[in-house]
Amino acid sequence: MFVRGRQILLGIGGGISAYKSCELVRRLQDNGFVVSVVPTQSSLNFVGASTWAALSGRKVYTDLWSDVEDVPHIALAQNCSAIVIAPTTADLLSRLAQGRADDLLTNIVLASTKPKILVPAMHPEMWSNPATISNVNILRQRGFLVIEPDHGRMTGDDVGVGRYPEVARIIDEINQHLLRNADLLGKKILITAGGTRENIDPVRFIGNRSSGKQGFALAYAAAKRGAQVHLIAANTQLPVIDGITTTFVETADEMDTVVKAEFPFSDALIMSAAVSDFKVAQSSDHKLHKQEIQPIDIVLNPDIVAGVGMMKQKGQIVVGFAAETSIELQKLQSAGRDKLLAKGLDLIYVNDVSDGKVFGSDQTTGMLIAKSGTVIDIPIISKDTLSEILLDQLLVELG
Repeated sequence: MFVRGRQILLGIGGGISAYKSCELVRRLQDNGFVVSVVPTQSSLNFVGASTWAALSGRKVYTDLWSDVEDVPHIALAQNCSAIVIAPTTADLLSRLAQGRADDLLTNIVLASTKPKILVPAMHPEMWSNPATISNVNILRQRGFLVIEPDHGRMTGDDVGVGRYPEVARIIDEINQHLLRNADLLGKKILITAGGTRENIDPVRFIGNRSSGKQGFALAYAAAKRGAQVHLIAANTQLPVIDGITTTFVETADEMDTVVKAEFPFSDALIMSAAVSDFKVAQSSDHKLHKQEIQPIDIVLNPDIVAGVGMMKQKGQIVVGFAAETSIELQKLQSAGRDKLLAKGLDLIYVNDVSDGKVFGSDQTTGMLIAKSGTVIDIPIISKDTLSEILLDQLLVELG
């Protein structure tokens, strides 16, 4: 599973406010994070492991002595992007400040070099106790982000500082601490990737060199920024991106069917797949032998992006990709703009793929052209970086 930069390990301390972290799991997922929950044994008295598994959709580790062959405290420490502990009880603050490793969660914290964010929740007297104040100061000096608790009603009739913070504030603090921008939150982005194949017979096909790397990079970047992403992947060998919907297709007709079904419910379509312009008029259902080979009749495939451009409603954005060969930079811009207008696009990324450039590479170079007139020259950069630039411009077009 491909989750780089989006994996949150959520530790659950043994306090009554543990139930509030059920909502935190959902909101973290809405923000594009993939959440793995590690509850302490005492917290299971308040919320059971089955609840965390159902909410996160992932395996829940509850103790240090299960699956020891996988060394879970090291694997979980290394694979996450950040550790969030909510609620963090007074006992957990004390154990973390002492550097203890007497359960799975504290072992993970001690083994991790990733950002650590604590969400204390306890009675006011415990929060204001000199021991707790000292522990918080120690942890902050070590680089932990300790989010101040809210003022409000506690268990029973007690009122004061120590209340579990509002989930929205926790999310804001996490995003700020991780220098992360969830600016696509609430948007549904439909993305195509890879290259379609058109069968000649069961063992031969008409295809292209697209690896799908750019489409997958776009899907990952959009999910990381909080979008709900549906990826339509054609004939790629890339690992699935956890936390997004992926539909696998082979031919242009199959991709066309899925795109037309999903686009009416999407805010934007990014058509990065390399779709074959033509297919065999009549493919064979058995392998063609040499003596059977005849000239092949071909017919045009549907122009998916042009068809979507005609379906587009106000507020929807369509982004196209165009690959050219042996073309001057000035003509590249002209060719891109012509396609943008002809197909009813809002943005187009056009590049020169002569001599096998770009296809299968981790890098790209080209030109991003907007209907509004903006032209951005893209030097040789990673496809991850292009994804961020393109999504920034998509946001401008969305307004």
